[in-house]
Amino acid sequence: MRGSGEIFYGTVMPPKPDCTGVPVLLSDAVMEKRCRAVLERMEQENLDSLVVYGDLEHGQNFAYLTGFLPRFEEALLVLNKGGHHAMMMGNENLNKVSCARIKAQAIHVPFFSLPNQPMGGECSLTECFREAGLKEESRIGIAGWKYFTSRILDNRQLFDVPSYIVEAVRDAAGPDGIVVNAADIFIGKKGVRCINTANELAHYEFGAALASDCILKAMDHLDIGVKETELGADLQALGQKNSVVTIAAAGKRFEKANLYPMDKDVKLGDPVSLTVGYRGGLSSRCGYAVHSENELPEANRNYLDRVVKPYYHAIVSWLGEIHCGMSGGELYDRIEQILPKEEYRWSLCPGHLTADEEWMSSPVYEASEEILKSGMMLQTDIIPSVPGYAGTSVESTIALADETLRMEIQKEEPQLWERIVKRRSYLEKVLGIRMHPDVLPMCSTVAYLRPFLLEKGKAMYVKHRQADSDN
Repeated sequence: MRGSGEIFYGTVMPPKPDCTGVPVLLSDAVMEKRCRAVLERMEQENLDSLVVYGDLEHGQNFAYLTGFLPRFEEALLVLNKGGHHAMMMGNENLNKVSCARIKAQAIHVPFFSLPNQPMGGECSLTECFREAGLKEESRIGIAGWKYFTSRILDNRQLFDVPSYIVEAVRDAAGPDGIVVNAADIFIGKKGVRCINTANELAHYEFGAALASDCILKAMDHLDIGVKETELGADLQALGQKNSVVTIAAAGKRFEKANLYPMDKDVKLGDPVSLTVGYRGGLSSRCGYAVHSENELPEANRNYLDRVVKPYYHAIVSWLGEIHCGMSGGELYDRIEQILPKEEYRWSLCPGHLTADEEWMSSPVYEASEEILKSGMMLQTDIIPSVPGYAGTSVESTIALADETLRMEIQKEEPQLWERIVKRRSYLEKVLGIRMHPDVLPMCSTVAYLRPFLLEKGKAMYVKHRQADSDN
């Protein structure tokens, strides 16, 4: 371990917002590489065809190859091993096929349109699939948005796609065909989407940095009397699509089942939660609306020692330990050792992959043998829940890059590399966090935590003993 040092709370220079404000498009070469990678995985899985589902919420695998989400309709991309591909679209997405990042035949499927819209050109969905290239007696994969990891059911026969689509695929395959869940072509242990190129990292860094800048803006704005809706407005930027529900919550949450910011003032002593995510990453912060522990109820005045410092120790260790080549199980065990689940009541994976969606999949789970690889992007997502206290969170985004990928970034995306170097310097020199060279902060606020949100000049940091200086 890279000498985690001792955790302190005190005066800390805040990071500077550093999102460029300029989205980065994916290159044609990257899009072609993506398609080749999927076709290669199809061959490995002995698939004749792959049906990729998409809708606005569950369209990331679809968009990985097409370049866009199908907005308010369902849509399908059909890949065939012979090279002929098709896009099956509803009324209001049919015209997007000509703009897609993959060459494909456009097939109109009015079933995918909104209710009561014209059904012109209607034919059975099975016939549409046959036109798209599905054949009887073939092996067909269906990729929705997730793959399953059940210990009691056949995961290949669980589908997260509308049943009328699955039934039509089975009809097209015929009684001697085979239809399986093939989402693991995209995500999971062998998923092609888990690894990013320099161009893809630049593409995603825009959203990760934007989320970070928004969180910093909201934290700086937060004060007694500021409304949740004002903080919510701070978290929205540049017209970009959110990857999660934006959270700007003060005091009691989920009143009358509401998830969204309300016309409610921040009050002294309120627990506060702020979260925003864009394509490429999420940033989240939790704490109390106080200047110091003296403004907390007597029972909560040990919040720093009871909750924040152990949590921050885990985050610092996470950042100090993670590197290319370690297993997800190793990282899980380290967090369990420092922040025992039984005591701190975290229940999810302590870290997960991110991309277009906030949680793509996770190699970090108990006994995981999945290897953390160069090109992965991860969230520092550990969620303690200690009864009687507000939560604490400093979730942000990092990427892993071996020497080869780091050199590619320096050559192909020099401005991105310059930002990464500045962020690493801040983490090491200001926050005292030592990291493996593989760790690339994707935003400026990685590990920047203000537990007492009205005290803008103080944050958590690490102080190392002199004897650790060369470790």
